[in-house]
Amino acid sequence: MLPIIQDYVYHPEFRGSYSIKRVLPALVPNLSYSGLEIADGDAAITRFARMARGEIAGGMIELTRQQLLDYCKLDTYAMARLHETLIQFAADPAAGTT
Repeated sequence: MLPIIQDYVYHPEFRGSYSIKRVLPALVPNLSYSGLEIADGDAAITRFARMARGEIAGGMIELTRQQLLDYCKLDTYAMARLHETLIQFAADPAAGTT
């Protein structure tokens, strides 16, 4: 969806960025990563790498695994909601204006 959003969608809350962390709250304001322990892709990659290298041990493995799953679940849901929003914009361009 990145090329579509870059070429056809503008919102001042993007602040020049087209990352999902900027686009999501602007276009789907009821979704947020703020409540997650792992709340961005860099943190997810780092935590997964640490787990894969055995740097996270014991009971923290299952906790880290669940935190990664929570992040991935929201990331996937966010993309689906963004897709729905873009379809609504295409059907009714006035829907994206206030």
